[in-house]
Amino acid sequence: MGISEIITLVSEMVALLGVLVGSIGKVMSGTKCLLRSEMLRIYYRHQDTGEIRQYEYENFVYLYEAYKKLKGNSFIDKVYAEVKKFKVIT
Repeated sequence: MGISEIITLVSEMVALLGVLVGSIGKVMSGTKCLLRSEMLRIYYRHQDTGEIRQYEYENFVYLYEAYKKLKGNSFIDKVYAEVKKFKVIT
């Protein structure tokens, strides 16, 4: 294999890596959107009563932790702070 073939192969690998990185970014963005949507659904369902079932609260916390690991924004921090004040019903 000559130098020109190696350069071509490296160039193709770099291009493929760029496509993969872009795809991963899109998947992460979509996942953040779904996590945010589910947290807001839970929040708005219980906002009026200020009460939440324990399993829903635990699920909300798991969703929040995953959202933050994906570098989710601070808007959900405010929602999380409010949910933490809800009365947890067992």
